[in-house]
Amino acid sequence: MFDERATIPKILSGDLRAFDLLVKQYERLVFHICFKLVNSNDDAQDICQEVFIKVFKSLKSFGYQSKLSTWIARIAYSTALNHIKKNKRDSFHQYPDDVENHHFTLTDPENELIKKDVNKYINYLITQLPHQYRMVLTLFHLEEFSYQEIEQVTSLPEGTIKSYLFRGRKLLKEKLEGYLKNEIS
Repeated sequence: MFDERATIPKILSGDLRAFDLLVKQYERLVFHICFKLVNSNDDAQDICQEVFIKVFKSLKSFGYQSKLSTWIARIAYSTALNHIKKNKRDSFHQYPDDVENHHFTLTDPENELIKKDVNKYINYLITQLPHQYRMVLTLFHLEEFSYQEIEQVTSLPEGTIKSYLFRGRKLLKEKLEGYLKNEIS
C-alpha cells in the first residue's frame, strides 16, 4: 500500500527509491490522462516524463490540500494541454457547439478490425470524442475520480463536468448501438 504521507518526506530528503515508488504508483494515471488528450503513444510517453520531472521539482510545494493523485493529475492535465497548444495538433474549437450532431466516420478496413474487440472499439470511440469528453470520461470511469477531484484537475465547474459526462456517454451509446445493430444483422 502506497503511503503518500510517509513517501513524500523521503523524496524531499533525496531518497530516489521513494520517488521511484511514487512514479510506479501514478504512472498509469498520468499516462491515461496524457494519452487521452494527445492521442499519441509516443507523445504521451514524452509528456509523462515531463510530468514526473515537474512533480519531482514541485513536490516541496504540495501542501496536502488535495489527494496526491489529484495534484499529479492536475500537473499531467496542464502539461498535456500545453503540449497540445505548443504543437497545435488539437484545437479546442474544432468541434461544433452542437456536438450531439457530430458523426464519426468508420469506413476504412482498419476500423473494421478494431470493431472485432469491443473493448478496443470502445477505447477507439473514446479517442474520437472531443478532448473534454475524453478527459472527463477517463477520469470518472477509468480512474474513478469524484466530480470534485475532476474539478480540481480540469478547473471545470461540476455542472460542466456532469454535462460533458452526459454528452460523452450519449455519443458513445449512439455509436455502440449502431455497432451492435450491425453485428446482430
